[in-house]
Parts: sequence; C-alpha cells; structure tokens
Amino acid sequence: MNISKRGLEIQASPIRKLKPFADKAKERGIQVYFINIGQPDIPTPHAVWEAFSRSGEEVLSYGPAQGFVELRRAIADYFKNYKIPIHEDNVIITIGGSEAIHFAFSVVADPGEEILVPEPFYTNYNGYAAFASVNIVPVPMTVETGFRLPPIDEIEAKITPKTKAILLCSPNNPTGTVYTQEELERIKGLIQKHDLFLISDEVYKEFVYDGIRHKSVLEFEGIKDRTIVIDSISKRFSCCGARIGAVITHNDKVYQSILKFAQARLCPPTMEQKAALAAYRMDPDYFSEIRKEYQKRRDVLFEGLKDIPGITIHKPQGAFYIIVRLPIKDSEHFVQWMLTDFSLDNQTVMVAPAQGFYSTPNKGRDEVRIAYVLKEEDLRRAIHVLKEGLKKYRSIF
Repeated sequence: MNISKRGLEIQASPIRKLKPFADKAKERGIQVYFINIGQPDIPTPHAVWEAFSRSGEEVLSYGPAQGFVELRRAIADYFKNYKIPIHEDNVIITIGGSEAIHFAFSVVADPGEEILVPEPFYTNYNGYAAFASVNIVPVPMTVETGFRLPPIDEIEAKITPKTKAILLCSPNNPTGTVYTQEELERIKGLIQKHDLFLISDEVYKEFVYDGIRHKSVLEFEGIKDRTIVIDSISKRFSCCGARIGAVITHNDKVYQSILKFAQARLCPPTMEQKAALAAYRMDPDYFSEIRKEYQKRRDVLFEGLKDIPGITIHKPQGAFYIIVRLPIKDSEHFVQWMLTDFSLDNQTVMVAPAQGFYSTPNKGRDEVRIAYVLKEEDLRRAIHVLKEGLKKYRSIF
C-alpha cells in the first residue's frame, strides 16, 4: 500500500523535529534552555483558570460550529478598542490559529493554485499549504534589510494567473518585523490591481515595541471584502494549549464557505471558548506590563548577541522572535550538536534552525530563530551558554 503524496511531502516541523535530542539531553541530567519555540513563560491569566473551575456544566455538549456568540462578540469588542469596527458575524472561532490558516488557504485557492508569502515565514504555512494542496510562492527578504518587504516590482513579478492571495504576518514570526503603513499600502495596491485576497496573520498584534503602532489590514478601505485575518489567543493571553483562534472577514461568501468547513469538524472546544471569553473580558491594561516585559527581553537578547563575531542581526520590532545569521554553515547540525555534544556547567540551549522557515532550497542554512520567551535571568544564562557553545563549535567545524 502507498500513502498519499500529501503525506509524503508535508514538511516536518523544524521547531519540533529535534526535540528528541533535547529529551535525551535531559535524561542525561542536562538542563536545556528552550528558546526554540514560542511557548511563553508568562503566567496564563487567573481569569482563564477560574473560567475552567467555575463552569458548572453537567454535560460537556457540542457548541455552534462558528463558536459561541458571546466569544465572537467579545472579539469584535476587542477590535473596536482599536477603532476597528467588526461585527460578531464577521468572526468564526477556530481550533487555534492553525485551523484558521488551513481554512483561509482552503477558501481562497484550489489545488495547484498559489499564495505569495514573504520569506522567511512561519513554518506551518508549508504544512497547511500541503493540506490544501496549494503552492506557496516565496517573496525573498533578508536580515540585512531588517526583513522589510522588497520593492513592488519584485513582488509583482511573482504574480501569475495561478496567484490567488498574498499572505502577510505582522508582527512577524519568525523575524519580528512590523510592516509599515507604506509597505501595507504597497500590498493593498497589488491586491486591487490583480484581484487577489489578502490573508493577514495578526496573532502577535499586541506585541509591538519602541512606540510602534500595529496596523491591521482591517483598517484599510477599499479592500475590506478581500481581507481575511487570522487571530488567536495562544500568545496574546499565554494560552498556547487552549487552541482557540479565529478567522475574521467582511466577505460574506468567504464567511459562509469557511462556516461549512467549520461545520464539517463540528465545533471548537467548549471549555476553552469559555476561558477565552474570560480573557477577552479582562481590562485591556493587562497588555501594557506584558509588552514591557517582552521589550525588556528583546533588548537583553539583542544586546547579548550583537557582539558575536561574524553575526548578522537586526533588532526586531514586535512578536518575540529574532532571526540571526551565525558564522556557521549548517544550523541544523549546530543545534543538534548543542544538544548531543555540548554543555556548560551541565546546561545547554535549544534554538530553531531557520532553514525550515524558508521554502527556497538551501536558504537559511546559516541562520537560527530564537524566541525570547524566558524570564530575564534564564535568558541571560541561555545567551551565555549559546555563545560559549558557538565558540567551541567553530573551533571544531
């Protein structure tokens, strides 16, 4: 028997596939600092835990396919705080942002059609493109430019009759770049000119630094019927395990099609929706201290890394990731070696090889993504261990 081409070709997670080496290091008694994955150590709000404990349900029953109206209304109210008017009937609750991506890809493109994505990009876009049998066409960016969008003619050159959408992620995972209004206007023009959809992954909306303001594509007039926003509580409220996301769109045809996808998988999880509702009902000031904490961690990481000889680095403006180019040839080999052959005072570090954040062959082989998701004390120690490990690695290879 043969399995499907889809099953054979789907990409293994570059974030998770080296985890067995970390597990074995821990079995040997090595403390591993995990800065490879976007799992914050910020405590989940008490309101979320209280929502689980006070449920009072006797039967854990199905909910609506599009999610509970109270939660959809709360998400609409959240966006209204930013003067972005949406209605509860513009929102469909999904099983994490991941399902929202899958639904968005499936609704805009048929098998064999194309979606343009600035590269490097969140690695699971590859996986959900494989699920939907659509092709990602990368738009290359570089660390030297701070991963800014290229000139409009370079983007437009990628558009073909098979192109159905452009996907942006801002604040960006994995680069930390926050796109400017001018960059978004550039994309808006292409969306209108070529009759495309614009998918916008905005799950890191709250995490912007240095006084920068995040601009949502929902704010742009003239393309409201072309925009599909991906949202999630995972990072916003430090609720990665709850698996509650959302698709937001003003296009009723898109909404009704995604609703049919949602009906096919029945409903999002009931208890987690109630927890998400409690989170969205918290005082918006909750985010101010969280934002300060991540900016502090960003600064600690950047200052700790920038003096590494041969490094190429750009300070991120948002999210909690950074892509750096290291003076090495094979980052996957380096990451594995750090887990199998190196420790300093019985400690080592796990980062993410960046090659998996590219679809262009051999791009990112000398880069890593680092997530600044640890408290300052642990992050400083992780930086020290990483630098010492890199120094030893370069002396050997």
